[in-house]
Amino acid sequence: MGELVFLKLGGSVITDKNREATAREDVIRRAGREINRALKAQPALSLVLGHGSGSFGHFVADKYGLRDGIREGSQKDAWRGYAETAAAAARLNRLVTDIFLAEGLPVFTLQPSASALGRSGELTFMETRPAAEALSHGLIPLVYGDVAFDETWGCTIISTEQIFACLAREFKPGRIILAGIVEGVYDSDPFLNPQARLFREIGPDNIAQVEQALSGSHSVDVTGGMLTKVREMYALVRSQPSLSVHLISGQREGLIERALLGQAAGEGTLIR
Repeated sequence: MGELVFLKLGGSVITDKNREATAREDVIRRAGREINRALKAQPALSLVLGHGSGSFGHFVADKYGLRDGIREGSQKDAWRGYAETAAAAARLNRLVTDIFLAEGLPVFTLQPSASALGRSGELTFMETRPAAEALSHGLIPLVYGDVAFDETWGCTIISTEQIFACLAREFKPGRIILAGIVEGVYDSDPFLNPQARLFREIGPDNIAQVEQALSGSHSVDVTGGMLTKVREMYALVRSQPSLSVHLISGQREGLIERALLGQAAGEGTLIR
C-alpha cells in the first residue's frame, strides 16, 4: 500500500446546515469526481473517507439534547432521540455512499455506532479490523459522524475527527485532509466578520492564540464546532509527529483533488 490519506467532507459543505436534512447532492457528486480523478492520477494512493452528519444528525441530536448524553434530567424520550439521530446520520451516509459508488469509487460504509464506545464524551473504542480488511482488498472505508454508547453519559455524539483519531492510531496515515465550508481556521467567524484572518499554520508557537480566538460554529453543531476540531487534530499531530492535518475549503472546485495529490501547498490551514 502506498501513501494513506484520510479525507473528511464536512457536514457544512455536503449539507445545508441551516436547513434540516438538506443534502447538497451536487457538491457530494463533484467531490466524488475529484476523488476519483486523484486516485486515477496517483494509483498508489490509499484512502479512508469520512463525512460529517450536517443538517441530518445535528438537528435531531440538538432537538433531544444529546450533546451531554442521557442522564438524570434528560428528556424522557431521549433514547428514542438517540435512535432517531443514528437513523438520520445513516440516511445521509446512504446518500453519500450511493453517489460515490455511482462515481466509480469502491466505498464500503462502516457504521461507527455498531462498535463505538465512549466515556464522558470521548471515543475510547471502535473496532478497526473491518477497515483494515477493506483497505487490504482495495476498498475505501467510509465512516461518518454518529452516536455511541457512553459508559458515564449513557450516550454521546462522536465526530468524524474523533473517529479519524481512533483509526489513525492503528493505520498511521501520512496526511488528514478536512474539507469544510470555509478556507481553514480563522481568528473569528468569517461569516460574521469580513475582516476575519486566516491562520495559515497551527503549531506549538501559536496554538494558545488560536484556541483563544476560536468561537463556536455559526450553525447547529453538536460536536463542538471549530475549537473542538482544532484541539482534537492538534493533539493527534502531537502524538504522531509525521502526520499533518490540512483544513481546506470543500467549496472550491478542484481543491479536494489537488489536496489529495499534494498540490495544495499554501491553501487553507496546516496543522503540524
